[in-house]
Amino acid sequence: MHIIWHLSQSKVVRFGELKRLILGDITEKMLIQTLKELSSDGLIIRKAYPTVPPKVEYSLSSKGEELLPVMRAMAEFGKTYQIVES
Repeated sequence: MHIIWHLSQSKVVRFGELKRLILGDITEKMLIQTLKELSSDGLIIRKAYPTVPPKVEYSLSSKGEELLPVMRAMAEFGKTYQIVES
């Protein structure tokens, strides 16, 4: 969900920027694996450029954008029914 959310905030995000935004939550290996899965599921678009150093950009596909209202509803639900532990 973090990856989808960060991609929704920008049109296109380069791998390095996405890594910086997400890396505190998951390892780099898990980030790469998750990006591959999201791409194969058709939720994100991966565009690689044949340059040195390699340049890879990610963006949401139209299928991925369809998740945004669901994510917003879940966030709103969490805000409304937040449980505070004592």
